[in-house]
Amino acid sequence: MEVICMEKVKILLDSISDIPLEWMEKMDVDVIPLHITWEKNRKTEDDCRDYDELERFWEELQTVEDLPKTSQPTPVEFLKLYEQYFSEGYDGVFVVTISSAMSGTYNSAVIAAKEYADKIVVIDSGLASVANALVGYRVHELLQSGKRFNELEPIIREDLTAGRFGAYFYVANFDFLRKGGRVSRFTGFVGTFLNLKVAIYINDEGILVPFGKSRGMKKAHKQLIEKAIECVKPGSKVRLAMVHSKNEAEAMELLEALKKVYEVTEWCLSPLGKAASSHVGPGTAGFGLERIE
Repeated sequence: MEVICMEKVKILLDSISDIPLEWMEKMDVDVIPLHITWEKNRKTEDDCRDYDELERFWEELQTVEDLPKTSQPTPVEFLKLYEQYFSEGYDGVFVVTISSAMSGTYNSAVIAAKEYADKIVVIDSGLASVANALVGYRVHELLQSGKRFNELEPIIREDLTAGRFGAYFYVANFDFLRKGGRVSRFTGFVGTFLNLKVAIYINDEGILVPFGKSRGMKKAHKQLIEKAIECVKPGSKVRLAMVHSKNEAEAMELLEALKKVYEVTEWCLSPLGKAASSHVGPGTAGFGLERIE
C-alpha cells in the first residue's frame, strides 16, 4: 500500500526542467521561470509551459538573426516564492536547478534560501531539461513512500553521483549552440554543415558536449542510444521523458527505438521551453532517462 508522507513539501524546479504540465499537477511541482530578452527590440519575456505560446516562440526563433539572451531568476524572485510556500503551510521546499556550469540559477536559489536555514534544500543537478523533471519525479516518489524532508537530500545526491539520471539530445542547427556558447568547444569538432544533426549530452561536469553528427534521423537516434548505453545497460528498467522543439514526430520515433533497448516502465512527452529552445533551436529532439532500481 502506498504511504503518504504527512509533511507538506513543495518541489520547485526552474523552467529549463521542461516538465510536462501533467506531472506538475500530479506532483505538486512549481516552476520558476528563466527570462528571455530579444536583441532586436530589448523585449523581455518569461519562460513558460504554455504549449501554444511555445509554438509561437519556436516560429519566431526561425526568423531572427540575433538569438535572444537568457537570464536566471534573481534571488528576490526565489525568496518571494519561498515566502509564499511557507505562508501556505508548507514544511519544506526542495529545489532542483539546472547545472551551475550552464546557469546562475543555482546561486540565486541558494542566496535566497539562507533566510530559511534547514527548511529549504537546493540541489545543483548537473543536468538540464527533462532530466531535471525526472529528478523532481524521484523526489515526489520518495515523499509518497514515506521519506521525511530531511531524508531527501542525501538520497538525491547519491542518485546523481551514481548516474541514475542522464540527458541526451540532438540539434538540427548547431549554430544555435555555437552562438549561445553553451557547448564545450572541442578542437576539430565541426557542426555547422547544413542538414546535419549534432548529438549532445551533459557530461559529469554539467556541460553540454557534442559527440557525434549525422545526416539522418535513424543514425542520430543510434548515436544517442549508444551514448545512453555507456551509463545504463540494455534491458534495464527506465523511466523516460521525451522532449522536442517543433519535432514531436522524431521524438516519438526515438521513443520507439528506446523501447527496443530498455524496459520502459513509464514515459512522457514534453516540449522544450523558451530558454532551452533559445540555445538548441527548433528541430531538437531527445530524452531524459532515469534508471529504475
